[in-house]
Amino acid sequence: MKQIKTRKLNPCSVVVPGSKSISHRMVICAALASGESTVDNLLNSEDIRLTMDALACMGASFENKGENIYSIQGFGGMPGPFADPIYLGNSGTSMRLIAGIAALGDSPYHLCGDDRMSQRPMEALLSSLKMIGIDAAALHGKGCPPVVIKGGNRRGGAVTLDCSTSSQYLSSLMMIGPFFKDGLDITLTSLPVSSPYIDLTLEVMSKFQVKGQRLAPTRFKVNGGQVYVPGHFSVEPDLSNASYFWAAGAVSGAPVTVMGATQTSSQGDLAFVHILERMGCKVDTTDRGITVQGNGLRGIEVDMGDCPDVAPTLAVVAAFAEGTTRIVNVAHLRAKECDRIDAVVSQLGRMGVHADQGADWLSITGTAAGHGTGGMGSGQDDFNHGLSIHGASIDTFNDHRIAMAFSVAGLMVDNVIIENESCVGKSFPTFWEVFETLQ
Repeated sequence: MKQIKTRKLNPCSVVVPGSKSISHRMVICAALASGESTVDNLLNSEDIRLTMDALACMGASFENKGENIYSIQGFGGMPGPFADPIYLGNSGTSMRLIAGIAALGDSPYHLCGDDRMSQRPMEALLSSLKMIGIDAAALHGKGCPPVVIKGGNRRGGAVTLDCSTSSQYLSSLMMIGPFFKDGLDITLTSLPVSSPYIDLTLEVMSKFQVKGQRLAPTRFKVNGGQVYVPGHFSVEPDLSNASYFWAAGAVSGAPVTVMGATQTSSQGDLAFVHILERMGCKVDTTDRGITVQGNGLRGIEVDMGDCPDVAPTLAVVAAFAEGTTRIVNVAHLRAKECDRIDAVVSQLGRMGVHADQGADWLSITGTAAGHGTGGMGSGQDDFNHGLSIHGASIDTFNDHRIAMAFSVAGLMVDNVIIENESCVGKSFPTFWEVFETLQ
């Protein structure tokens, strides 16, 4: 357990590690290439290691050159056989993207994970793989891992896909499209959730000189016969992980800068700073990074279908705003590392915050109007006195996003304790060290 120390913040700057989403895609594209690639600022976290370990089982090799620089030797789209189960923990991104790579193999791959992973949906991706002649089945018949996937058919062609639960299904198919004779022509049954992650996949593929096309909002195409070209690449800062520090600036009233963050990023969670701006924050962008400073927070209604990972962060910020914040179009939060809608609502309730939920929404009524105002941290004078919100022991449900989001509340409220604080290792192993630099 970790007890968060309340504090008055001064203007400060932080450095966050490389993007988890980009790191997953970078190591996969490098593994699909023939030859050696170098990736700078690669995130060194549990989820990325799971993806790398799986790719190593398939024939890729990885060498840490120091300072988060990795040399990656690819297998050129021809993954080798591996008889044992490949364990992917509770990394949904690893499971869904590696499932696509498994479809390129001539021998079966058994992909498994922890107990929570065995509850996370995958049937839509398995069904689409079957449409192009790939053997793909959930072992327990529930559409969830463990799964067994065997390729051997490289014709490809037209396929339909349901992306209403996860955009990762589409990313998985697009990344393997070049290795099919007819490529892949993918029609979605409805608009996808988390659409910016699809653009991110296309962007990383293009860095390796593979072109995918968005022909329409629900149609994507990747031509066959393309090859991933190795090279030297770099991973930009993770804006999901930046959200916790921008949130600290929002609730405290002190300007907090995330170094290296830019407004040109393709990461969907860049939307978080614009959402905070709508709530009353001042946002400044310079060559150094993006700075957020709270100023009279107010509740809003916001569709977070494209940036669900920062919804828990916003919910905690909303607890310190005037009025009610309603977060909508987030049904897919229930299929993450935990049911994040229920987790956020229940833990805010422990802190005395009124929060409600529905199938695809949650609402938070702020209890600390007037805090996070003023300049240069002045809004934190006597910052934890008279608040109806109170400290509590926070159950993280072994979810890194819940742990990091609720740490922000502890800056303002006494006696916030984060249980199982080590779960942040999934995406941000050095989170607590960076968090403690907020002073």
